[in-house]
Amino acid sequence: QVQLVESGGGLVQAGGSLRLSCAASRIRNSINEMGWYRQAPGKARELVAAIGKDGITTYEDSVKGRFTISSDSAKNTVDLQMNSLKPEDTAVYFCYVRVRHVINVEGASYERDYWGQGTQVTVSS
Repeated sequence: QVQLVESGGGLVQAGGSLRLSCAASRIRNSINEMGWYRQAPGKARELVAAIGKDGITTYEDSVKGRFTISSDSAKNTVDLQMNSLKPEDTAVYFCYVRVRHVINVEGASYERDYWGQGTQVTVSS
């Protein structure tokens, strides 16, 4: 099964930086997208940043200009550089990959997301 391992979380002061890394393994199908979600206690999970196989990136409005997502398709890794961190960035951050599965000879397919275990990011004021 697909496995994702995250690293880089921790405790930082407001204004500090962290770099999250995620490595995916056992990928036997095409990856359409990789990215990061986050979830704070009592709140819904939200997309932080994503990068498609075409290299186009998407960012949640509150992190634009502060976070940068990057990926290496050859290594199946995705990183999230987080600068100028704020207390409201505190959350568990989950790495995901969106995989395309072909299901018949006509080429019909579906997408499935796979998730890491999450890494805690805490920003103190």
